[in-house]
Amino acid sequence: MLKIAWSPEYAHPLPEAHRFPMLKYELLPEQLLYEGTVTQENFFQPSALAEDRILRVHDSDYWHRLRTLALTPVEIRKTGFPLSKELVDREVVIMGGTVEAADYALQYGVAMNIAGGTHHAFTNRGEGFCLLNDNALAAQYLLDERKATQILIIDLDVHQGNGTAQIFEHEPRVFTFSMHGGNNYPLQKEHSDLDVPLPDGIEDKAYLSLLRHHLPALFDQVQPDFVFFQSGVDVLASDKLGKLGLTQAGCKERDLTVLELCHRHKVPVCGSMGGGYSTRIADIVEAHANTFRLAQQIFF
Repeated sequence: MLKIAWSPEYAHPLPEAHRFPMLKYELLPEQLLYEGTVTQENFFQPSALAEDRILRVHDSDYWHRLRTLALTPVEIRKTGFPLSKELVDREVVIMGGTVEAADYALQYGVAMNIAGGTHHAFTNRGEGFCLLNDNALAAQYLLDERKATQILIIDLDVHQGNGTAQIFEHEPRVFTFSMHGGNNYPLQKEHSDLDVPLPDGIEDKAYLSLLRHHLPALFDQVQPDFVFFQSGVDVLASDKLGKLGLTQAGCKERDLTVLELCHRHKVPVCGSMGGGYSTRIADIVEAHANTFRLAQQIFF
């Protein structure tokens, strides 16, 4: 069964300027239920991740200042959100969602988090709408509990997974792969184990050719026994922040490539949704929904 983390806290209200990106957390589960891709049984409501788990990845000083709302104005501006207790509580539940989804992926082969993909969070700071790093926390959990020994993080959001790269820079048991817009945020990139910077405007054929060149080779090289997939849909040509040229069909083919490889190699995969900033909310929801539809089709 495809298990999907979702909580009402995911749709935490924000000031008007920040509400639009949050709409997908309400609309996506409604769409998946309406069309019959999933039923209510597929969803689980995650718990907040325990503090000791958070401290396995994030610095204690940063975590203390985050949860007590003591970040500096500069630090808050870098996160992109006005800081509040509700926002921090929401983030901690999202972290729990990816950790719990990782356990479900071990059981069923695949699991998803409606939110997550917070790859701009470093050990000691937040950036780019990310306060804590869910894929890093879940990967560390699997390693700590000896539920995985070699993890591959596939980050196909349009923005480099800079926080994830920094967190695992010296961890050979986690291989970080980021295929992202070379001229996009962040201006200063970190060093993933493999970075594939993309030119502005790249379209489906060239994008998919690059992905199909690198990804099968990574499965052979890394020999992962678990995969985290950051499936941001800000690669779409319609995205306001993306600068790339993918169509809905190309984005779907991207997800198909990743999920089929995981299924073929019998490697459990945990998906997080990441970014999506198209002008029409319907374009964002449709692209994300394709990821869930494919997971259901391929694995079940």
